[in-house]
Amino acid sequence: MSRSLLGALLGLVAGFGAVTAFWRLPVFRRPRLDDRLAPYLRDTPRVSRLLQESRSLTPFPTLERIVGPAVRDAARVLENVLGGSASVRRKLEQSASPLSLEQFRAEQVLWGAAGLGGGLALSLAMLSSGKGRPVPLALLCLVAAAGGVLARDYWLGAQVTKREQRMVQEFPTVAEMLALAVSAGEGAAGALERVCGLSSGELTRELSRALADARAGASLVTALQGVAARTSLAPLARFVDGVAVAVDRGTPLADVLRAQATDVRELGKRDLLEAGGRKEIGMMMPVVFLVLPVTIVFALYPGVVSLDIAG
Repeated sequence: MSRSLLGALLGLVAGFGAVTAFWRLPVFRRPRLDDRLAPYLRDTPRVSRLLQESRSLTPFPTLERIVGPAVRDAARVLENVLGGSASVRRKLEQSASPLSLEQFRAEQVLWGAAGLGGGLALSLAMLSSGKGRPVPLALLCLVAAAGGVLARDYWLGAQVTKREQRMVQEFPTVAEMLALAVSAGEGAAGALERVCGLSSGELTRELSRALADARAGASLVTALQGVAARTSLAPLARFVDGVAVAVDRGTPLADVLRAQATDVRELGKRDLLEAGGRKEIGMMMPVVFLVLPVTIVFALYPGVVSLDIAG
């Protein structure tokens, strides 16, 4: 068994080396048109890539430089297969992630490679023990690789959900601080700047980005609409609409902000009640399937034993 396992490992290493060498042949890495035109369109002289300082993302910079081109090529292939670049970009914006679409696809490739490695390790262990067949184990490896790719996308969605939940929790406090600043005589832009300087959090970062857009030349309403567009939260959309109406028509902004803060707090209370109802149903599961059967057994067992003795 140990010889078969050693032979499988040697074959896997040899196959990986052959595929890597074949993939990096000159015919497969021809320079693109962008690479050919870039040296003639740049203002500054192009520095050799050997002299450039590249920031390594892993504790193994040498291995990262070797495997990096293959990972980038695999990321492009994955992008062509999966598609949905617009939705991925929107999720990256909603999660405030510093990653670009190409970097996210590269991470998906790495997660898929990790899943494939786990599937291969499990398959080799099962083959060495004689409990598996090659075809089902090969399907297991493919499923593990696809699961790793999908797990990275699921994790991005979970990051978006957590961030938006934090923004909803921060919104009532920020809205009341804005209402207080407006009541003290500040304008809408001044109130936003004061609140961003005094507070911190996900919503504050979005408002700071909106202020930066407003300083760059956009109107305050347009900048705030960008905040609503980068999220899928209805309270923020109502907040932008209320600020736009107050700025355009001159209506009292403080009352609008206080009313929105009250609405979001009521929404939070309703969400807590709904979560409590779901948790209550979940708490009934161990009671019905664990505690109740044990109680019935303890109640009926003495009677069953006495009937057996009497019989």
